[in-house]
Amino acid sequence: MAKPLKKVSNAYWVYYVNEAEAKKFDNSKVGKWMYFFKDNDFAAKICEKAVADGIVAEAKHSNAQDGVCCFYLHCDDKEAHKRCITYFLENGLIRKTKAGKLYNISFKLDDQTRNGEYGDGFVSEIKLANFVNLETGEWIGG
Repeated sequence: MAKPLKKVSNAYWVYYVNEAEAKKFDNSKVGKWMYFFKDNDFAAKICEKAVADGIVAEAKHSNAQDGVCCFYLHCDDKEAHKRCITYFLENGLIRKTKAGKLYNISFKLDDQTRNGEYGDGFVSEIKLANFVNLETGEWIGG
């Protein structure tokens, strides 16, 4: 059953929010898995579907033809990570290397974004390899 969601946009972002669930967020633990896109229509569909299907409580994408999608959850919620990563894998949101291995994408805390941690200044403690074998795409530990 689809979850109720609110869509809000401004010049920079389009947000999709399940307000009842997003109210439970603890700002000190919230972060995001990111997907960089080149098709705004596709970005809108995957963000809206992720919230409507209860994968995440909130998602957003850049309000431009290309940019980034962010899928929000608590850093310590293993089940939420599994839901979100499964969604990424099922929807082809994780690029592969030339050798066919999944890129070891990172989970980024909102505190890291607020502190200006980008590029070489950004170090993530939570990466895809914590959950999935990058060569096979299989879950680690079941």
